[in-house]
Amino acid sequence: MAVTKIHGIKATVDKAIDYICNPDKTDEQIYVSSFACSPETAALDFKYTLDHTNEQISSNGQNRENKAFHLIQAFAPEEVSYDEAHTIGKELADQLLEGKYSYVLTTHIDKGHIHNHLIFCAADNIDHNHYHDCKKSYWQIRKLSDRLCEEHGLSVIHSAEKRGMRYNEWFANQNENSWKAQIRKDINQAIKSSSTYDDFIALMNAKGYEMKNTSLDQNSGKYISFRPTGKDRFVRGSAKSLGKNFTKERIKERIENKQERKRMFTRSDNLRQLIDMTSDTKFSENTGLKKWASKENLKIAAHTYNLMLSKNIHNFSELNERINVLKEQTQTANRSIVSIEHQLRELSEIIKYAEQYQENKPFNDRYENAKDQDRFLRKYESRIILFAGAERMLQRKGIDPRHMKPEHLRKQYRDLIFQKEKLAMQHKSTSADLKELEQIRQNMEDYLQVHPLDQEKPFNPNSTPEL
Repeated sequence: MAVTKIHGIKATVDKAIDYICNPDKTDEQIYVSSFACSPETAALDFKYTLDHTNEQISSNGQNRENKAFHLIQAFAPEEVSYDEAHTIGKELADQLLEGKYSYVLTTHIDKGHIHNHLIFCAADNIDHNHYHDCKKSYWQIRKLSDRLCEEHGLSVIHSAEKRGMRYNEWFANQNENSWKAQIRKDINQAIKSSSTYDDFIALMNAKGYEMKNTSLDQNSGKYISFRPTGKDRFVRGSAKSLGKNFTKERIKERIENKQERKRMFTRSDNLRQLIDMTSDTKFSENTGLKKWASKENLKIAAHTYNLMLSKNIHNFSELNERINVLKEQTQTANRSIVSIEHQLRELSEIIKYAEQYQENKPFNDRYENAKDQDRFLRKYESRIILFAGAERMLQRKGIDPRHMKPEHLRKQYRDLIFQKEKLAMQHKSTSADLKELEQIRQNMEDYLQVHPLDQEKPFNPNSTPEL
């Protein structure tokens, strides 16, 4: 599990980078990585990129004061090793910034919880556009971090709401030596499993909670209160005690919002899944509900069957063959996209260093021919440092910087972007077709009660499925 937070750096980028690169915190800088810059000169690299953008004011009038952004990714104690934490941080940086922004990444190991520090330039190296820090971009960070944690077998914070859990709330739960954290967890689980507010109350009772002021009418007390089994006192569902998302009004609203999102999905034009009447006792106990579900399943099965015939599919063999072809196409497209992303990242770094080399070479030439080199160096030190760094990085890649043309490199970059966008559209279309066919197969298996390994029975093209 990892929690994330991000803030802008308006000044002293060099001091911020010095702090995160502290040898005492990074095991003598073993856990320090960077992209399109060197940790020692990153502040100069960032300034070089920012100096090439005139976009001081964004389209919505927001001031572009930030020189860099500082992202922190903190892991749960004893859940991840130093090496794995640094690997996850690098994957987060590369996927979030897409090879466009210069960054320095470090992993701090001096605290009880391992955490990553990522400082990246506020403008990208390709178009010199500013990074747009907003709620949407934060949720992209949060979602990406959670996905990477899951891929590495770590736990993830699951919240009942999209807003999720802020860092200070999570930290409070880790350090709160009380039972409030468990109450919040039980309430969130009950909300997730409830269709109505009354369902929620019944479920909390089933969990062993005694409750007061549960009614929503005006004659009831203002705050719902919860007392778990074995505890002497009640805890109020108030903003001050449990948090603003645990008042009875907010609990009811969260349940209703969840149900509305579910209804919106059901009303979509997507092929629906058959209603499972075997796993829920309410269907066996309610004849009317069972009859309604059977009619709905008949409609879904007929729609599934007709859709399948419209695709010229007449049996499971043809359906499985079509699914396998689409799977191969999506995998091939995905591999191609990943390959292009690696090429873009490499080319982005080369473009940045090529332009830095070309722009600062005249200053280096004048420095080498200057009569008073010390004086010239004091005046243009940053230019000469950037030139030397760019030349060194290009030579490490086996590139002779004297024969490079940045405009040709940019054309290669644009061509790769075009290829990636074309493949992404193909991947999206094929994935949608694959998802639809897999749902068709699932519906037909469930409706005809055909085992996946015994699918020799042909579909009847002249009639719809029968009950």
